[in-house]
Amino acid sequence: MSSLARAERARLSGLLSAAGPDRPTLCAGWLTRDLVAHLVVREGRPDAAAGIRVRALAGWTHRVQDRVAQRPYGALVKSFRSGPPALSPFNLPGVDEAANLLEYFVHAEDVRRAVPFGPEEPKAELVEALWRRVPVAARLGDSRPSVSLRLVRPDGREVTVRRHDRPVVTVTGEPGELVLFLFGRGAKAAVTVTGEPAAVAELAEALPLPED
Repeated sequence: MSSLARAERARLSGLLSAAGPDRPTLCAGWLTRDLVAHLVVREGRPDAAAGIRVRALAGWTHRVQDRVAQRPYGALVKSFRSGPPALSPFNLPGVDEAANLLEYFVHAEDVRRAVPFGPEEPKAELVEALWRRVPVAARLGDSRPSVSLRLVRPDGREVTVRRHDRPVVTVTGEPGELVLFLFGRGAKAAVTVTGEPAAVAELAEALPLPED
């Protein structure tokens, strides 16, 4: 596994372990035991993991995940911490870095910010890796807004993801905060959102905006 994905796996495992099984997360309706069950199913049950993205299979995924969530919590965290099973597609070269870094970062923050635990300062290497993935997050996050997005870092660097000549809304924040916003955690993300009121309202229909 890549060093960044491995580090985020370890951070997420540590947060899950420290939180215990029945603490809140930013994933609506999920306690920490549900979140770790999701992670174990995603890596170890390809037959069930497909329902994470394919709506027609979601019922099967939910049933499997609910059963897995009944296992001893400590064993689930240990299973996730130790990495995917030997035959998991997540062991293929390059898959860990491509598929897991955003997943682990977002879910670690789901636990850290909901419990809540104290603030953490991400390492510069992680910040830059998240920034490189911001355009991917904008296209593949939990909800794809119909407006165009101008995503800006505090240092002035920016990227624009256009949607068929739709109006532009500017979202400003550190790369990790932008990722969280794009994955539907905007209510707890340190970002600012600016644009024409109608465009901002349209964005809010797809993604939660920061809490006042």
